[in-house]
Formats: sequence, structure tokens, C-alpha cells
Amino acid sequence: MNCWEFKKCGREKSCPAYPDHGRQCAQMARALCGGKVRGIFAIKLAGCLQCGFYQSEYYERTFAKPYERTRPDNRLSL
Repeated sequence: MNCWEFKKCGREKSCPAYPDHGRQCAQMARALCGGKVRGIFAIKLAGCLQCGFYQSEYYERTFAKPYERTRPDNRLSL
């Protein structure tokens, strides 16, 4: 299950985690968390730790390889 399915936010296509990283959203810069765009992982981690999806069994705890963290416009999501 992806984060947008879990949270039912309706914003999956505008989220940097879409379509391939919906189970690693905490690692994605500018992911839409709580309806707000968040920054890099180190800054947003405190919020992620409180997130129901992050705490669920659906969140994938392995780290995405840098080349896998590209956005639809082929720019790296840093």
C-alpha cells in the first residue's frame, strides 16, 4: 500500500513520491505530508515519526538508491 492510498490525500500525481516511492515517502524531498510540502528527510523526520503511515507495516524502511529518486521531469529529488 502506498502512502496516498493509506492517507487518502488525493494528491498522488502531484507528489514527488508518485508513482514509484509511495512506500518511502519520508525519503522524498518536497513530499506532501499532512497537506504541506516538507523539506529534506533530516528536517522532516520529526513529523514522519509521528505519521501513521510511517509507523505502519506498509512503510518500506530500506533506502531508495539515488538514481531511483527521480521525479517525473527526470530531476533528482534531493
